[in-house]
Amino acid sequence: MNHTTQLSDRRSAHGGNGAATAVPPPAAARAGRRPASQQWAAWGFLAPVTLYLALFYAYPLYRNIDLSLRNYTVRSFVQGDAPFTGPQNYLTVFDDPTFAPALFHTVVFTAVCLVAQYTLGLVLAVFFNQHFRLSATLRALFLVPWLLPLIVSASTWSWMLNSDSGVVNALLGAVGIGPVNWLTSPSWSLTSVIIANIWIGVPFNLVVLYSGLQSIPASLYEAAALDGANAWQRFWRITFPLLRPVSAITLLLGLVYTLKVFDIIWIMTKGGPADSSTTFATWSYQLGFGNLLPAFGPGAAVGNLLVVAALVFGLIYVKVQRKQALS
Repeated sequence: MNHTTQLSDRRSAHGGNGAATAVPPPAAARAGRRPASQQWAAWGFLAPVTLYLALFYAYPLYRNIDLSLRNYTVRSFVQGDAPFTGPQNYLTVFDDPTFAPALFHTVVFTAVCLVAQYTLGLVLAVFFNQHFRLSATLRALFLVPWLLPLIVSASTWSWMLNSDSGVVNALLGAVGIGPVNWLTSPSWSLTSVIIANIWIGVPFNLVVLYSGLQSIPASLYEAAALDGANAWQRFWRITFPLLRPVSAITLLLGLVYTLKVFDIIWIMTKGGPADSSTTFATWSYQLGFGNLLPAFGPGAAVGNLLVVAALVFGLIYVKVQRKQALS
C-alpha cells in the first residue's frame, strides 16, 4: 500500500474533509444528562421527605440509642451531662427478673394476635368476596373497630370485661357459668388484652386481604370449577397461593404493629396484675416514666430491643421477596 492510499484511508475514516466525525453518545448517557433545573426540582421534592425522616425518625432513634448507652437521671437528662456506660443498661435489663416474663408475654401476645387476626381477616375477606346483598354495608360495619380511637376501644373492653358489672360476665352468668376476673386475675389478664387487640386488628386484615382477592382473575375459578374442583380445592390451589404477596405484607405490618402495642394493654391492665400482662412496650414505659425515679437508660434499652426485633423481621421479609422475584 503506497502513501496516497494510506492518506485516502485516513481521510475516509475521519470524514471527507479530514475533520473527525463526532460519534453520538449512547442513549443511556444522553438520558443521564439532565438539565440543572430538573436536578434542582428533584432535590426540591426530595428535601421535605428527607427533612421529615431526619427529624421524626432518624433523630429520635439516635436519641434513644444515646439514652440506652448512658446513665441518665432526671438532672442529667435536663443538663445533658450523663456519663457513658456502654452496654451496661442492656445488661441490667437482661438481669432484671421482669425480662423473662415480659419476653414471654410479648412473644405470646404477638403470635396469637397475628395468627388470629390474619385467619379471621382471611375468612371474612373470602366471605365478603361472594358479593352478596348488603356485602358492602357489612364490610363498612366491620371497619368500625379499626376507625375508633384506641382509648375508646380499650375503655369499652375494660367495661365489658369488668368482673362485677361487665356484660361478658353477665352473659356467662345467663348460661350458668360463674364470673371470671378477666382484668384482675393473673391467669386471665393476658388473655383479655389479646382478645381486645384481635378485635381491633381484624378489620385491617380484612381490608388488605379483600383488596388482594379482587386482583385474582375470576376466570381461574371458572376453569377450576369446570375441572371439578370444589370450594376448598379452589381456595387452597388458587386463592391462597395467589394471596401470598399480599399475605406477606399484611403479616409484616401486623407484626410491627403488634410488637409495639402499648395503649390497649396499659388502659386495660397496666401490665398487671403482678406483671402478668407486661410486654416489652409496657415495661419500657414503666421503666422510663412509671416510677418516681425513672430509669431512662434501661427503658430506652428495652425500646431498642423492640426496634431490633421489628428490623430483623423486616429484613427477613425483604430477603424472601427478593428470592420470590428471582424465582
